[in-house]
Amino acid sequence: MAGYTPMMEQYLSVKATATDALLFFRLGDFYEMFFEDALTASRELEITLTGRDGGQEERIPMCGVPHHAAEGYIARLIEKGYKVAICEQVEDPATAKGVVKREIVRIVTPGTVMDTKSVGEATNNFIIGVAEQDGRFGVAACDLTTGELYVTSFPATVEYIKNVLNVYRPAEAVGDNHAIARINDEQRSVNRALLTTIIETDANVITDSTALLEQQFPNEDWSTHESAQLLAVEKLIIYLQQTQKRSLAHLRTVKAYDSEAYMALDAFTRRNLELTETVRDRSRKGSLLSLLDRTRTAMGARLLKRWIDQPLLNRNELDRRLDAVEALHQDWIVRKDLRDELSEVYDLERLAGRIAYGTANGRDLNALKTSLQHIPALQELCRNLGATPLIELANSLDACADIAVAIEQAIATDPPVSVKEGGLIKPGYDSKLDELRDASQHGKQWIAELERQEREATGIKSLKIGFNKVFGYYLEVTRSNLASLPEGRYERKQTLANAERFVTPELKEKEALILEAEERMVDLEYERFVQLRDEIASQMERLQRLAENVSALDVLQSFAEASAERRYSRPHWTEGSGFDLTIEEGRHPVVEAVNDHGVFIANDTSLSMENGSILLITGPNMAGKSTYMRQVAMICLMAQIGCFVPAKRAILPLVDRIFTRIGAADDLVGGQSTFMVEMKDIQVMTEQATSRSLIIIDELGRGTSTDEGMAIAQSVIEYVHDHIKCKALVSTHFHELSHLESSLMGLKNGCMAVKESTEGVTFLRKLVPGAADSSYGIYCAQLAGLPDTIVSRAYHLLNSDEPKQIKEPSSTKVVQLAMFNEPPAPTKPVKTISPANEKLLERLKKLDVMRMTPFQALEWLNDARNQMLEGGENQ
Repeated sequence: MAGYTPMMEQYLSVKATATDALLFFRLGDFYEMFFEDALTASRELEITLTGRDGGQEERIPMCGVPHHAAEGYIARLIEKGYKVAICEQVEDPATAKGVVKREIVRIVTPGTVMDTKSVGEATNNFIIGVAEQDGRFGVAACDLTTGELYVTSFPATVEYIKNVLNVYRPAEAVGDNHAIARINDEQRSVNRALLTTIIETDANVITDSTALLEQQFPNEDWSTHESAQLLAVEKLIIYLQQTQKRSLAHLRTVKAYDSEAYMALDAFTRRNLELTETVRDRSRKGSLLSLLDRTRTAMGARLLKRWIDQPLLNRNELDRRLDAVEALHQDWIVRKDLRDELSEVYDLERLAGRIAYGTANGRDLNALKTSLQHIPALQELCRNLGATPLIELANSLDACADIAVAIEQAIATDPPVSVKEGGLIKPGYDSKLDELRDASQHGKQWIAELERQEREATGIKSLKIGFNKVFGYYLEVTRSNLASLPEGRYERKQTLANAERFVTPELKEKEALILEAEERMVDLEYERFVQLRDEIASQMERLQRLAENVSALDVLQSFAEASAERRYSRPHWTEGSGFDLTIEEGRHPVVEAVNDHGVFIANDTSLSMENGSILLITGPNMAGKSTYMRQVAMICLMAQIGCFVPAKRAILPLVDRIFTRIGAADDLVGGQSTFMVEMKDIQVMTEQATSRSLIIIDELGRGTSTDEGMAIAQSVIEYVHDHIKCKALVSTHFHELSHLESSLMGLKNGCMAVKESTEGVTFLRKLVPGAADSSYGIYCAQLAGLPDTIVSRAYHLLNSDEPKQIKEPSSTKVVQLAMFNEPPAPTKPVKTISPANEKLLERLKKLDVMRMTPFQALEWLNDARNQMLEGGENQ
């Protein structure tokens, strides 16, 4: 650093401690960046790049952003995946000798953002710590804005790692070298960016981990945790301490859980069922989350998403949720009152996080006070409903009345945003503060009296006393009145275009007293505010427990509200050790919701050893096979998050996993075809599915030749039937596979009903027993708008090569017409066209009626009648 100025030497020494971050170096009212950081920031933020002398011959690249607007610039850099180190002055410039001392006070990273505007109110921002030991993979997931910290461990396999990443969708990961490599491999496989940092510690020294964790979590029993969990939390805490450089007082509770306690959902299943975002544009709107979200608080919305991401396998806990939802569902008046009270509760989790973090201001404390004042009403409403889970929840709600009273006594009704400008503390809260206020107020009254006296003494009615931060108090006199001022007592201070400003000895003396009082008053207000904030932070465990319970109440009422609005019913569980699944008049919740004015065609489902645990569904494209299969999975999942379900009646087993293979998708980045992706999914299914799983496979065996696809499809179905022995819904265009019903005892055929008429083909959206013998693919192509030439040629090829495929008979009794239309009256079964009359049918298709005379038409019709009669006699 030889040859640099002292300030640049200081900059370089600070930068050396944060080489992987962009350094925001505080100089006056700006954060400045130099060298490579300046080049990067000017490019990413699109701000002007300049330069300055730093003691070398060449000018140093430099750019900067205003201190008051820095948060917005930092957020933009974080979104692009950068880290930002914030360097502040840590000593008073007035007392400093030489260059003012500066230090990094915080490093902002994608996983440690505290600005909720960047994160989003209804979403979590998780950073995970990971470690691998003894064949187990430990994951600790933390949201720094809320103080949540979850830890789990599982076998160190690719699929388990994928599943936990799908639950948390972290913005950042830290851990040991091997575990981070596993995380990076997984992120590359899905082409997703994730900032990762390796924390170098001795993975075998568990005692050191325990010592660190006992200091951060004094009430936690770490002897019950696996070593992989200990190491994961340790690496996370080390990283947070290194980057945040302040107390992590809101991280005091670790919620350890067994991943086997929740239904396992892989990435494909979450995507195919559109649980939290849609497939088309990854939008929240149109997902199950959007449909069920009737929450009134941001923390409730976040908890709802976690419940959807992690359906329960504990029947007792599910019954508790369902009991609470049922009580709320039955009393809409109390439910409305409850929703009104919840609307007045702010985001307690993030308020508590800001308080513990030391960034909460006066308005945050008032928001906390307002929220706490509504807790007693919530308690009373829950007790009035009478359900045991709600009564227990009401009893667990701690209103924290002492905290609300302390805030009410101390904090002004309308405090400023800044905590260092005064106006925070109410009069009467602190006697010393009241004295300083009184001195300041009397001083200002004295100033006003001095102004009146000076006007009378000089006769200048326009004379006024003003104040600014640069010159302090002054007397201002217009140029036209300068001659009226007495000699000697007025000292010139500033010259303006049309006036002069002066001071007097009395004004100087009073100014010193007033400014000293105001400065001391602001400092004392800040001290009292910080003292109160720290006292509240010491009650962090109470506030976090309250936030957790209010969030749960919000989600339960959200389930009840959505269920009442959409006519859902309470699910029940299969008794004993059975695994039967029965759904009467089931509907797809999201598809049904897109058209409030239509009638969704409900369908029954029965999967059991007696009725068949595998349903093989055949039928045409666009007839509703995929919707039907998805709705069965959605009903099972909704039941296992504790929500009512879209069905008249549902008796369900507890499903440990749902596997879905729906839709054609290749993996260009991974170099895998559509068929290979399908086979990979099925490989995972065959490896992980148990007898208590639910398997959904749409169009099994497509993507390869007909013979091979059919062979694969049959072998997969036989494997599921003979080895896995779980519930399965399989759709296929291979109608020939319907023969499996006779060889596999646990398999039944089903098809989507179709109505044929002279006007065309109508898909009835109704599942009926039996097998279809056509997919109506050419008809769907015609509906899609393909040119008539292509459609005609396709029919010709079908007729010449596979004549039986064009018959498309249907003996099914028609029940309903379309997914969103009123049901028509039942029609008679459609008769099958005999093979002897097929030539006559072809002649009729080619007949040019417009060119025939009436006599020719009658003659043709008579001949056709005779041919049909002869054909009937020959059958």
